[in-house]
Amino acid sequence: MLRLTSPATVILLAALTALGPLATDMYLPAMPAMAEALNTGPDQVQLTLSLYMAGFALAQLFCGPLADRFGRKPIMVGGFALFLAASLLCALAPSIEWLLAGRFLQALGGAAGPVLGRAAVRDIYGPLEAGRILSHLASIMALAPALAPVVGAGLLMFFGWEAIFLVLALYAAVALALLIFALPEPLPRELRQPIGPAAMLGNFRLLLGQRAFVGYTLTNAAAFSGLFAYLSGSAFVLIEFIGVHPTTYGILFALIVAGFFSGTVISGRYSRRLGRDRLILRGALLCTLGGTTMALLALAGAAQAWAVVGPHIVFMMGVGILMPQTMAGALAPNPQCAGSASSLFGFLQMGIAALVGGLVGQLHDDTSRTLALTIGLAGITALAVYWGLVRPAARREARQALSE
Repeated sequence: MLRLTSPATVILLAALTALGPLATDMYLPAMPAMAEALNTGPDQVQLTLSLYMAGFALAQLFCGPLADRFGRKPIMVGGFALFLAASLLCALAPSIEWLLAGRFLQALGGAAGPVLGRAAVRDIYGPLEAGRILSHLASIMALAPALAPVVGAGLLMFFGWEAIFLVLALYAAVALALLIFALPEPLPRELRQPIGPAAMLGNFRLLLGQRAFVGYTLTNAAAFSGLFAYLSGSAFVLIEFIGVHPTTYGILFALIVAGFFSGTVISGRYSRRLGRDRLILRGALLCTLGGTTMALLALAGAAQAWAVVGPHIVFMMGVGILMPQTMAGALAPNPQCAGSASSLFGFLQMGIAALVGGLVGQLHDDTSRTLALTIGLAGITALAVYWGLVRPAARREARQALSE
């Protein structure tokens, strides 16, 4: 067994948490090919992504409170086992309906990794160090979405889209073995909470009554919606509208992830010097700059890959800065129900993103306008929520600290 505070444990938690990005990003280059193979339209294939996110959001409401009661490790084991079986169902799906069912089950199982990985970091490192560790964890995790579309494009080219889901099943099997034999239980027995419906609802009501929790969560959800809008619509915009090859799409996606990676590095390096809230402001400003630039270029009729990818690199740098800090801010004041806080945080993040992604798929007009306008609006919303909710809560917290 690993030591809880060892770097190897952080790497393992990152690998477990990365299952979510892998399940969304690896098959992106194959979406047009899947639509053709399953004799369906882009909106139905895009629905596999939105349905995954909706299931992911729903599952998080339950796996966090369950983990507060029974511990992080057993819930993660059950989730990864379900993800493994669902990945095999996706690989063997004979129709879009079976694929949709498999993706929903994937989401139910895959939710355990991210939500309990965040909670485990809070368990191990406490409120002050959690933001820095989550930034480092996000930096490690950035390797997954950077490589996933390139790997997915290669699997598509040589083996077909079904191989993508077989590789996801293999990853889940390896992660499951490491989880069982290498990860200690991070939640002490004395901190475990009851699981009754009244206790769950009481925890959720407590969290929703905290202005800071709502502000950090909605700032994150707005930025994440811009990220997810790109996941939902970029393959059809870049591959079908602009004419980018699937392999080139994977390379461009890696550049975008490099922007996210650089943001997480900045977030971790300056976490102590600048503090959580000043970093969030800088991240939200970058999201607004990148998103509005992309929207203006789309409205001006720029139909080149650089007009989509370039601004989104800036947007993703902002996401990389603010995402770990908003996670830490939402979880910091709630050690007694960190699992429930992580669950509700993830539910709102993923649920809002799923709605936005579904709208991008339904409103896609065979140009880049819908995608770009959505990402621009996401950046503006993240900044507005920060100013309206997070900043006042941070000022009040600072005044209370001074008075004490």
